[in-house]
Amino acid sequence: MKSIGNSAIFGLAVLLGIAGVLADLGYSHWQRPPKVDAHRLTSQIWVAEQLNLAAIPQLKERGFKTIIDLRPDGEAADQPPAAAVESAVRAQHLHFAYVPVPHGDIPDAAVAALNQAIATTPGPILLYCRSGRRAARTWSLVEASRPGGLDAATIKAIVKASGQSADDLDAAINRRIANRISKSGTAS
Repeated sequence: MKSIGNSAIFGLAVLLGIAGVLADLGYSHWQRPPKVDAHRLTSQIWVAEQLNLAAIPQLKERGFKTIIDLRPDGEAADQPPAAAVESAVRAQHLHFAYVPVPHGDIPDAAVAALNQAIATTPGPILLYCRSGRRAARTWSLVEASRPGGLDAATIKAIVKASGQSADDLDAAINRRIANRISKSGTAS
């Protein structure tokens, strides 16, 4: 009878040990910041969906130097305001820019502001908005405007590879490429 008691106690101890390990794994899983799924646009520019403030240190660990928020404040109740993101980014000694882009057509002022932010901050740079769509699309217009920038087919392929689409921006991308060529007098 005594050996059955010892076996039962040993079995119970093993079960409790396993339960403790599983509980610890479950707890640590919920405590970890969500992984940021960033998609590469160029060697220095990446795009992602809405950031969780707890994920900012992870971005620093991944080597990002600048975070650019393209999401206007107040779009959704669960969205951290740009000021909170900026504070979390600066606490990690990273650069931050806020270039709000509304839903729908991308304003020329937003393209110019993103171009300026990209030109004046160190890379690698992470652009983000709610889904990554506006960020990738706005970047496509910046790239199409950039002297020496990529051609239209390459821009669209890069956006598509990031999981987004810029097909409806064909005319705007082509117009911006034509303007960069005509301004310099030569093909860039």
